Amino acid sequence: MELRHTCLHCGGELVLRPRRTVSVSGGEAELVCQPPAIGAGLVWAASLGVWTLVGLAATATIYELYHTTNSRMGLGTVAGMEFSQLLAYAPISPIAFALAIRYPIQRHNWMRRIMLHLAFGILFTLAHIILRGVTPYGYWDRSNREWSSAFWNSHLHTFRNPWTALRSTFLENVVDDVTGVYLPIALVAHLIAYYQRFQEKQIRATQLEGQLAKARLQTLKSQLQPHFLFNTLHSISALMMTDIAAADQMMTSLSDLLRMSLDANGIQTTTLAREIEFVGVYLDIEKARFQDRLAVCVDIAPECLDAVVPHLLLQPLVENAVRHGVSRRSLPGEIRIVAKHEGGDLHLWVRDNGPGVAEALVHRAEHGLGLRLTRERLLALYGGEQCFEIRNREEGGAEVQLRIPFAVSELGFSCP
Repeated sequence: MELRHTCLHCGGELVLRPRRTVSVSGGEAELVCQPPAIGAGLVWAASLGVWTLVGLAATATIYELYHTTNSRMGLGTVAGMEFSQLLAYAPISPIAFALAIRYPIQRHNWMRRIMLHLAFGILFTLAHIILRGVTPYGYWDRSNREWSSAFWNSHLHTFRNPWTALRSTFLENVVDDVTGVYLPIALVAHLIAYYQRFQEKQIRATQLEGQLAKARLQTLKSQLQPHFLFNTLHSISALMMTDIAAADQMMTSLSDLLRMSLDANGIQTTTLAREIEFVGVYLDIEKARFQDRLAVCVDIAPECLDAVVPHLLLQPLVENAVRHGVSRRSLPGEIRIVAKHEGGDLHLWVRDNGPGVAEALVHRAEHGLGLRLTRERLLALYGGEQCFEIRNREEGGAEVQLRIPFAVSELGFSCP
């Protein structure tokens, strides 16, 4: 049974899953819902910077307005009025931002959260007028017709009762502070939080797609392994009644092949040198079967030896050349493996000098299990950057040509 809940921080869906009983393999991590992480220092710095810029703009605008009306109010007075009001927002805006992040408005709680943020807006206004009231421009003294502090009487040099001043200032500013300041801050916080959750969902979807592709690749590879083992055992079985010594030699080579296959269990890519080594053991088995009728030529450019290729890439291609090329000849046959590095790509050819493949048989061979799985693995690994072709050679025989992006393994051995 699947239980669904909501993350208290970001409102994302939490799904109860069974506890993992095995460790996560290298590089994989379990996906969890986390609140959007925004640096507190960045928020405070942004708040101070924004309100300073707004204060400068407001000072310039108001001073220009007074200047055009021939008012005697000086620049210092205008700056004091504007900065006492606007800079008082700077220390409390990050708190409003954090509250909006911590208590987001969502479909299932929108009524309660709106009322909660209304209360926060009122507290925001109260904190603003208290901070502003401390400054010399925090309260308009109607009796003396001048700006003064809500807490200090500069004429009597005594503390005054601030409640009357704060009450009138609160009533004058509550609507503007809630709708004009707190609400925009809350909206910005919600937009940032929603954008971060959208990014998290995209990352999560990308991770899931990668895991799905990896699982598909492992499935394709797991289908290849029993496929070539079955065919190899079939070759050994066919030789048991005619040449026991050769069959015994094939069993020894098969044990080496199984050991190499187990060593490469769980990996998708290896170096071309290791892949050639693996195919070499497989060809030793086939040589024991065909004896002098099978010759192998390997022409690998030195810079290609450490190139990264899919594991079990060449074996199905070589097996196809043996079955459809060498086995159909009465004369000795040859299999040639060629690798070159051209234009940022690795080019591979597996050629035989057999009778070639008719068009209908090309189509059928292309959809055989080994070649079909190889084609699907290349498509899953490289997408449109790979090429897989089967065709007849002009000089006789058939060839399979591959093209994949050239990449070098720095370690020079199998890589996961």
